[in-house]
Amino acid sequence: MPLIQLDDTTVHVLDEGDGPVVLLVHGFPIDHRMWREQIDVLSQTHRVIAPDLRGFGESPATTGILAMTQFGDDLADLLEAMQITEPIVFCGLSMGGYIAWQFAHHYPEKLRGLILCDTKATADSEAALATREEVAEKVLADGPEFLTKSMPSKIFSDHTRQQNVELVEFVKQMIRDASQVGIAAASRGMALRPDMTALLPTISVPTLVIVGEEDELTSPQEMQTIADAIPQCQCVIIPKAGHMAPLEQPTIVNDALMRFLASL
Repeated sequence: MPLIQLDDTTVHVLDEGDGPVVLLVHGFPIDHRMWREQIDVLSQTHRVIAPDLRGFGESPATTGILAMTQFGDDLADLLEAMQITEPIVFCGLSMGGYIAWQFAHHYPEKLRGLILCDTKATADSEAALATREEVAEKVLADGPEFLTKSMPSKIFSDHTRQQNVELVEFVKQMIRDASQVGIAAASRGMALRPDMTALLPTISVPTLVIVGEEDELTSPQEMQTIADAIPQCQCVIIPKAGHMAPLEQPTIVNDALMRFLASL
């Protein structure tokens, strides 16, 4: 993975394939490897850019609070540093979706399509805000191991946890590999994100919404509401998947992605 220099940090980036650019943006608190099942397929027809965001995977962390706007700015700067000038398809999962809203708001001219996986447009509830701060404080004090115990039941379907232990362990390792400082900064940044529902009707590019039918964090009903608010949008519900649909049911997700990309 090449190391790309931005203004105030460096970012490790996977860059594979040729053709129209698809930018894959990972969720919290993992890294670009969550797209392992998509990269080989999509790179047959597209140029796939999959970075490790600040503080995750191999990219160094930044202390303090990392707002979703900062991640969006990083990605715009990354495209410029890589001399990618044509509009791209932005694909984000969960936190990657929060970043997608900011990217769409601030850099609409850089988009030719948008894919939102298992995410939401609303701001955090009071309970969620408290949890974000608790996660930040605990990870700085104790490291990320506690997240490997608490997250699987929230992000995976029952089917995945019972039938795909290897996948669960793979995601746990990505969590362990993340920087304590990076996890805390992103957790606090997610807490500060605004409600973006007013943006949805203004999105003018074709959009695909993907959600696991057993996603307890961002329900199919909530994702369908997002799809209904965006003018050119379709919603695909993935069976036997939770919050990590692209990893849990990659064949079904890849079929949906390829159909959407072929339509652009």
